[in-house]
Amino acid sequence: MGPYVPVNKFSTNGREPSDYDNQAMMIPDQIDDMGEKRILVEQDFAVVEVEPKDEESCAAERLHHLTKIVTQFQDHLRERASNHLGYPGNHNCSHYLALSTLLQFNINNAGDPFKESDHGLHSKKFEVGVLDWFAQLWGIDKDEYWGYVTNGGTEGNLHGILMGRELLPNGILYTSQESHYSMFKIARMYRMDCGTIASLATGEMDCNDLRDKLLINKDRPAIINVTIGTTFKGAVDNLDLVVQTLIDCGFSDNQFYIHCDAAISGFVVPFLKQVQKFTFKKPIGSVSISGHKFLGCPMPCGVLITRRRYIDLISRNIEYIASFDTTIAGSRNGHSPVFMWYVLNLKGWRGLEQDVQKCLRNARYLRHRLKKAGISSMLNEMSITVVFERPPDNEFVRHWQLQCLENMAHVVVMPHVTVEMLERFLSDLIRKRNTWYGKVQPPCLAEDIGICNCACPVHACKCKN
Repeated sequence: MGPYVPVNKFSTNGREPSDYDNQAMMIPDQIDDMGEKRILVEQDFAVVEVEPKDEESCAAERLHHLTKIVTQFQDHLRERASNHLGYPGNHNCSHYLALSTLLQFNINNAGDPFKESDHGLHSKKFEVGVLDWFAQLWGIDKDEYWGYVTNGGTEGNLHGILMGRELLPNGILYTSQESHYSMFKIARMYRMDCGTIASLATGEMDCNDLRDKLLINKDRPAIINVTIGTTFKGAVDNLDLVVQTLIDCGFSDNQFYIHCDAAISGFVVPFLKQVQKFTFKKPIGSVSISGHKFLGCPMPCGVLITRRRYIDLISRNIEYIASFDTTIAGSRNGHSPVFMWYVLNLKGWRGLEQDVQKCLRNARYLRHRLKKAGISSMLNEMSITVVFERPPDNEFVRHWQLQCLENMAHVVVMPHVTVEMLERFLSDLIRKRNTWYGKVQPPCLAEDIGICNCACPVHACKCKN
């Protein structure tokens, strides 16, 4: 048996840290009190409890040690954020430092956001302000909606599908094969029958397959998840076509429920002109979005909006919290609504629109450069997700923190992604690619992203887009 090597807990997926580009430990070397370089190892992260001989000096020493480790972790995070391309998180978060004084308070939004609580340390007024903003964004009047600030997109999906199941207990959940993985987990948790719908090469739900499956199960209601920005290809399901398909198959309004998972593109689509909008003016039941993705809150959070008349199905009065139990979670993060309220006010509609336009522009730039370099790639309309051939080098993938699926990888062009960052990535990719593929050809992606987007020798000359 070989020697035990401590695992750096800052490494990716619990594996040994990458030595890519001389970053063997993922954290810059630190100089300790003896003037010697050191790196953080596993024992630095143990939670220890010792009886101090000199309580005051021991406390000071412990505080110094903890501060040093947190500072090193901050350096690590700063380095990782500078190369963060594949995951849908916005790392422009420095403006939130203005709210750091709130961390001295334990803020708990337990219970219904529209019901005051005897627990005085809550931020429900901020929460309702955020909810009103999203209700206006998604076209539903204040007296017709209900919602809350969640712990993320998955919780919003949990609540939205719960509404559908409570309204239609015998309903079948229909969701595309490119839906977020939480949908299939929800089906298992709620013990719901789930029909997986095929998707097009773009990642959009195939409504022909939806029609076929609806007709097979005409005797049972339909609970449909419509994705506004699929996880991997950034595709937007055609809500109008889904509704028309339901009508064509003979489903009346009381026989279907539509939930919109807008975690990724929920902040993009509303700011685009001449595109189909997802709105409560259409027959949808709920919408969920993530706050830590495009908006860039520094903690996972999100928003769920549904129709007020539905919430009585699950509402229960809880006397000892002096509120109603209407949410998935009991205690809820009271800081998140303040952070969301702050950035929505700080940026305003114009600032958010500028972020959207910047991301779309940079995504098109990346797609153009990949195509010019002869690399198979795809960018959907209304999307900030650029899909391209999967690099065969795991060190490269970890360094740029790319998400990969089969033969594909993607970059999600969030507001923190600059042209300079993309140039560094492209330069690295093109340089490394020359060594990855000698006489061996890059993979064909025609089936994954469409013939016209594939740059392999077979398809490169067949379609010019």
